[in-house]
Amino acid sequence: MAENHRPRGLLILHCPVIKRVSVLIVTGATGLLGNTLVRRALGRGLQATALLRDKSATRPLDGLAVRIIRADLAGDALEPLVAGARCVIHAGARVAIGRRDLEAFRVDNVVPTARLAAACRAAGVRLVFVSTVDTLAWGSRAAPGDETRSSGREPATAYSISKREAEDAVLAEVALGLDAVIVHPGFLLGPWDWKPSSGRLILEVARAPFALAPPGGNDFCHAADVADGVLAAAERAVSGSRYVLSGEALSYAEAFRLIRRAAGRTPRIATAPAWLVAAAGRAGDLIGAVSGREPALNSASAAIVALPHHLSSALAARDLGYRPRPAEIAMRDAWTWFTGHGYA
Repeated sequence: MAENHRPRGLLILHCPVIKRVSVLIVTGATGLLGNTLVRRALGRGLQATALLRDKSATRPLDGLAVRIIRADLAGDALEPLVAGARCVIHAGARVAIGRRDLEAFRVDNVVPTARLAAACRAAGVRLVFVSTVDTLAWGSRAAPGDETRSSGREPATAYSISKREAEDAVLAEVALGLDAVIVHPGFLLGPWDWKPSSGRLILEVARAPFALAPPGGNDFCHAADVADGVLAAAERAVSGSRYVLSGEALSYAEAFRLIRRAAGRTPRIATAPAWLVAAAGRAGDLIGAVSGREPALNSASAAIVALPHHLSSALAARDLGYRPRPAEIAMRDAWTWFTGHGYA
C-alpha cells in the first residue's frame, strides 16, 4: 500500500469527543460530500488525510493541503492507517438506486465498512459512518420520519440494503467498544460535485425545454451544511448515536421550479401521474434486461420518486446545532459551480 499524493474518500480526523477535531481521515473524498468535508475541515484549520482507491482521480483534491494515501479498504491492513488518528469519517460508498447487483454493493459498502470499524475499534479511533436516509422510515411533510424508525414500506434497493447491513456492522463493533456515530444525509446539492452525482438532477432539469416532475418529494440540503453537521457529530456526538442531516422538504415539482429559477430558465414544469412514472420504470427494467445494465430509471427508482421522502433533523438541530439553509441556495451554488467548471 503506497502513500501517494491523494486517497479515495477517507478523512482521518484527530477528533476527541467533546473537543475540537484537529486531524481527519476521510474516505470518499472525491465525492460531493467527502470533497466538501475536506474543504470545510481545511477551512477551519484542521489537518486532513484522504484515503483513495488506486484508480480514483485526484483532480477534486488539486490545490488542497491534504495528505493522500491510496489503499484498498476491502483488502489492505487498515489498523496501521488509522492508528494515531482521533477520528475517521467514512463517506465513501457505491451509490445507485435499483435492485440489481446486491452482492457487488455488499462488496463495496458492507465489507469496507465492517473492516474499517474493526480497525478503528482496535486502534481506539472514533468513526463517523455516513449512511443514508434510505435506511430509515420516510414520512410526510406534516409527519416526517426520524432516526428512531427503521425503513418499512419504502422500496428496498441494493443500495439501501447494503447501507443497512453496513450500519449493522458498525453497531456490532460499537457493542464491542468502538466509539462511533452514524449520520443520515438527505438529498445533497452544492458545489464540488465533480462526477457529478446528485447534481445531475440540476443539470437535467435546467437543460430540458420543460421539466416533467415525478409526484413524490424529497428533502434537499446544501452539502456544506451537511458537512458541518458531520464535523459537529465527529466532535461531540455520543457514541452509538445517529442523526438525520436533512434539508428543506419539497415536492419534486417545487424543487424543479427552484432549479430552473436558479439556472435562469422559465419555470415550465408539469407533474407526471404515478402510473406514467411506474410504466417508465418497468420500461427501464426491460431495457436493463436486454442491455445487462440497470438504467437509472427502473422500477425501484420509479417507485421511490413517486413517494414523499421526508425526515426531521430536529435531533441534529438540538444536539449538533445543525441549521440547513433553504434548498434554493444549494441549487444556486451548485449551478454557479457547474457553469464555472464547464458542466453547463
